[in-house]
Amino acid sequence: MKPKGYLSALVLTLLFVAQNATAQFGVSFHQSRIGFVGINYEAGRHFMAEFRISTDVLFETLALEGIGALRIGRSEEINPYVGLGFRFDPENLGAGILLPIGMNIYPFENKRFGFHLELAPIVGENAIVRGSWGIRYRFL
Repeated sequence: MKPKGYLSALVLTLLFVAQNATAQFGVSFHQSRIGFVGINYEAGRHFMAEFRISTDVLFETLALEGIGALRIGRSEEINPYVGLGFRFDPENLGAGILLPIGMNIYPFENKRFGFHLELAPIVGENAIVRGSWGIRYRFL
């Protein structure tokens, strides 16, 4: 199966699991040096798993990330989190450990749409600290 086939199978599996569970499914866009999109799964009130893909406009530089994050706060409006993940980026950084620290902010009455800020040290062949901000939508 080609890489696009694996990605399609993963997305369809996540959609199926999200519809048949009590957890929440969502999507996000992160703006950084190179933007990336995420598909996330919130299990309960304290755990979130997210699969992320980043690329440039020509799909020459493709990086994949998977994180697990634990929410620290209990507020409906502001959700700070810390996490642990893995990044695979063959063109730039290689493989590395990702340590995201951030917060999701849901300022509207309907808590589906929100914003997020994240600082993520990436430790691998090279070590960097990446900052990102963006939007998040939850399918409640």
